[in-house]
Amino acid sequence: MPATDSTTPNPWPGIGLTATDAPKPTDVSLISDALDRFNIDTTAIDDRRPLAVLVRDSPTRQVIGGLTGRTSLGLFFLDLFFLPRELRGGGLGSEILRRAENEARARGCRMAVLYTISFQAPGFYAKHGWRRLGEVPCDPPGTSRVFMTKDLDPPTAP
Repeated sequence: MPATDSTTPNPWPGIGLTATDAPKPTDVSLISDALDRFNIDTTAIDDRRPLAVLVRDSPTRQVIGGLTGRTSLGLFFLDLFFLPRELRGGGLGSEILRRAENEARARGCRMAVLYTISFQAPGFYAKHGWRRLGEVPCDPPGTSRVFMTKDLDPPTAP
């Protein structure tokens, strides 16, 4: 629901400010595309692409989990990673992560970044060569956002 702060005088005539928890997809897209255009104009590099490794239920072909992120300016940003509980612990998550990292390498990425929550998967990522950059406390008390990175050096020949 939109919420407008009308308690402060507006020093920018013709400009309205709105805080909302429901931005329109077109508004988010406009901001994302404008920032991407700025980055391209500044760097002359036009390489932003989504990256996903999807897990589908074989009978229904419905997505039931997987990984989403993006690559841009030599970085792989891992945004979301989820597997249903019954698919965890058997190596599927490791394979999904391996495929995403390999695709990022193929796109020329040299580094990867993500954040997870302390009760989610920092140990999983550490097991796969990710290292902590830092932590920021969040709720509930005792919990933190854990920021991690990984060098995506080209794979070595066996």
